[in-house]
Amino acid sequence: MSDLIGFEYSKWHADDAVADLIQHLENIADYEARPPLVSIIMDGENAWEYFPDNGYHFLSALYRRLGEHPRIELTTFSEYLQGAEAQVQPLPRLVAGSWVYGTFSTWIGDADKNCGWDMLGDVKQAFDNAVQDGRLSDQQQEKARVQLAVCEGSDWFWWFGDYNPGEAVSDFEKQYRLNLTNLYRLLGEEPPGYLALSFTQGSGSPAMGGAMRRGNEL
Repeated sequence: MSDLIGFEYSKWHADDAVADLIQHLENIADYEARPPLVSIIMDGENAWEYFPDNGYHFLSALYRRLGEHPRIELTTFSEYLQGAEAQVQPLPRLVAGSWVYGTFSTWIGDADKNCGWDMLGDVKQAFDNAVQDGRLSDQQQEKARVQLAVCEGSDWFWWFGDYNPGEAVSDFEKQYRLNLTNLYRLLGEEPPGYLALSFTQGSGSPAMGGAMRRGNEL
């Protein structure tokens, strides 16, 4: 159902899309012996930009239908666990915390992604050395720490290599190199020469411009 919202329903009339989603929920309720908890977990906010008016019509109709439905109750995980219908069982196995292929391969493993991680490792070592040596004032250290947090954002590595579109990959890798460069300068060090060179290019035309990935059965 997450994939339907992320990749299909933006092409439908809002009322038809909502009716289809409600039907899926009703089918689950009919199949399960006890009232189930159904989670629809989206890939961030990215889906809505592909819907008319940023999803306003779909979301308005969806919540109206859900609020009026005699068999469906909106809840949270914590509320469900406090209720009498809660079913808590041990997980037989635990997979990587990603709906994309059930692995972390969207962020690491590809040669270009690994190169990006190596660059991050280099600047993190430089940061640690500067802090350990006491070369930074409190104010300088705080600025460097904030900049390091920017460099450690996982979305950089999403775009490197893989099959993402060239324009998006180029934009992200340029910004990534610029942020690493800025961190070295905040540490009072000369940035490595490799930060002046592009290290990854895109090669594909994925659905929704690569901002989302379809889910996998785990």
